[in-house]
Amino acid sequence: MFARLLPALLLAGCAATPTPDAVSMPSLAAANLSGASFSESCEDWDEWDKAAPPFRILGDSWYVGTCGIAAILVASPQGHVLIDSGTEAGGELILANLRRIGVDPEDVRYILASHEHFDHVGGHAILAKATGAQIIASPLAGPVLESGMVSDEDPQADADHPAMAPVKVARIIQDGETLTLGDIAITAHATPGHTPGAMSYTWTACASDDEPPACRRIAYVDSLSPVSADSYRFSDHPQTIAAFRTSISKVSQLPCDELLTPHPSASSLIEKLRNGTLGSPGQCQRYAAALTSALDKRLSKERAGG
Repeated sequence: MFARLLPALLLAGCAATPTPDAVSMPSLAAANLSGASFSESCEDWDEWDKAAPPFRILGDSWYVGTCGIAAILVASPQGHVLIDSGTEAGGELILANLRRIGVDPEDVRYILASHEHFDHVGGHAILAKATGAQIIASPLAGPVLESGMVSDEDPQADADHPAMAPVKVARIIQDGETLTLGDIAITAHATPGHTPGAMSYTWTACASDDEPPACRRIAYVDSLSPVSADSYRFSDHPQTIAAFRTSISKVSQLPCDELLTPHPSASSLIEKLRNGTLGSPGQCQRYAAALTSALDKRLSKERAGG
């Protein structure tokens, strides 16, 4: 349905979309806005709301999140797409990072989400108000964003998840559909397991004029960790286990030259920045193998009575 609506959506937005010269494109506003600065300022599994310097991933793809929670900006002269918003406090830090790289928040046209937990979408309401962007969500994440409450089907439904500020969902995006804006083309991949409505995203980023020539396929892959409320046993929910395994298999086959994750340390971002190994091959396959191991260990623990 979203694919059928998209041409009309783009046409409807033409009158309100500024000319390319009016849209603020990111730029290296200061020498310290680099991956090295991020790796020096942050630690592995750092605090969710610890401010972090933004940095360019490649071309017009930027990290604008905190030390502990990722947020990704994909920019074009026709407007920008933001993936994830952090916590409510983290949303304010993301806004500050957008301004720090020279982006007017009102040039953000769409906001996407990885999974529907407060540490990744709790800032949606703040960012929607500041940007005027349309919120786009998966079919199962949409009701959570509009109610501010996690789904009863979520493995963490009985955990201590604070309510989120509700936000209006303007569009639903389906598995395999591509969101386009200018030269941006981001494909959504349903990857349920950690939450019912989880999505991962892929797109191609190419070097800007001041970078060595390169293009890389970026994969922003959801957490997919088998974490739950204390009362929840995955063994009692075979459909959730099946969803996990299907999602993990899908991750191993994604177009993936660079892996990013909602918790940056899950994809060893700091280590890659420090070692200069961004773009190393096999990242999504190694991540999928680690996820399989984590799920198997959880199920083994449950079988043993844990």
